[in-house]
Formats: sequence, C-alpha cells, structure tokens
Amino acid sequence: MFSLQNRVALVTGAGRGIGRAIAMALADAGAEVGVTARTASEVAEVVDAIKKAGGKAIAIVADLLDRAAPTTILEQMTAKLGPIDILVNNAGIGSSSDPKPVAEFSDEFWERTLYLNLTVPYKLSKAVLPSMRAKKWGRIINIASINGKMPSLHGAAYAASKHGLLGLTRTLALEIAKEGITVNAICPGPVHTVMNDKRLEYDAKRRGITFEEVEKAMTPIGGRLEPEDVAPLAVYLASNEARMVTGQAYNICGGVLLY
Repeated sequence: MFSLQNRVALVTGAGRGIGRAIAMALADAGAEVGVTARTASEVAEVVDAIKKAGGKAIAIVADLLDRAAPTTILEQMTAKLGPIDILVNNAGIGSSSDPKPVAEFSDEFWERTLYLNLTVPYKLSKAVLPSMRAKKWGRIINIASINGKMPSLHGAAYAASKHGLLGLTRTLALEIAKEGITVNAICPGPVHTVMNDKRLEYDAKRRGITFEEVEKAMTPIGGRLEPEDVAPLAVYLASNEARMVTGQAYNICGGVLLY
C-alpha cells in the first residue's frame, strides 16, 4: 500500500464512477479528500462512505461549467483542508450525451465538451501550481481516455478534448519537471459507468445488436472495466514512489489499445 498520509487531494467529478473510486482509494491510502461534483446527494454519499471507513473528506457541490467554479472550489479546499497536494482532473462529458458525425455535430456541445474536458483541467492545474511550487511537491493526474490516442466514432468533441488533455499533460510535465511536481494521465478504456451505458445503448441501436453483445466484445479480455480497476494506478501516481514518473499516459483498457 502506498501511503498518502498528510496529503490533501481534490477529485473532480467524484460523485460516482471513476471519480468516486479514486476518491475512495486516495482516502484509504491516508489522504484528506475534497470530493466535488454537481449532485449534492452523490457527493454526500461518497464523503459519508469515506468517513465510515475511517478517512477524512469534505463535500464541495459545484458545476464546473460555471466559469467561477474552479476559484470557488480552490477557496473551499484551502479553507477546510489546506493547500492541495494532489489534483485529480476527472470531471468530464462523454460522447454519449449527443453522438453525431462531424457534419451534423452540435457546435454548442463541441464547445461545452472542450471546456469541461480540457479547459477546466487547465484552469485547475494552473490554480494549484503556486502552492505545489512552494512545497516543492505536487501531483496532477488527468483522467483522459484511450480516445486521447485513437478516434471515437460520432464522438469528435470527446476525442479532440482527450487528445488535447494529453498534450496539456505532457507540456506541463516538462515545464515543471524540476520542481518536485509530476503530471500524468490515465487513459481508461470502456468503464462500467452510467455515462458509458448510454454510449453502449447508442452503439447497440446503431449496429442493430443487443446491449449485451456490444458489452461482451468491448475489450479483448472481455466486457468492461469497473471504476475500481482505475483507482490503484491513481494512488500510485499520487505517491512518493512515483516521483520519477511524469508526462506519461497509461492505458487501462483490457487490451483495446496495445501501445
């Protein structure tokens, strides 16, 4: 077990799915965790679960599409837990919300997706840098996707935003490599989440096969990942043991992308 004692972590989009699993895992490793998402009941449930397991967490209800949200979240985190040591940029919009070919794509959905999936991680990363630099220690972990390395049919905005997130990850990692701060990305394949369920429903209808048939063939291993399959890597990347790992984009995908 990697110890994150005396570390303060912020996980965005932590009300369910991958974000929830990462928040729980960071807390289990000893970090004090700020759990943020739009839905108050989901955030409260995650914080309650962490506390019942003996950890420490606070709930921050925020909609990151609100331009003021990054500043508000940072202010609440600093006031209640102190400066952020570990930032996990997980909140995002998937292609399932409005899948269409590029020729028919919604401009509004394009802009919303790129803002939440790419601009918000940029803003939050920029905001935590001063305190990380002062400590000469920090971890920024961006939850990207294998669609940051390959296309997503009828999901141009999602693929573009995740490709961009990897560019941000690598550039920032290079810029601050000598300052005790690492920046890495995790690229999950298909994960069993509410958002991914919608995508599978769309693909099943488009292809004229059942949901179960689509799901079974999602990975060479078979089926989809669970959110808990992603969390251990986040804990490692947040630890002291990962001090020499930066600028990387790790696939956890059941063998979908073999490079």
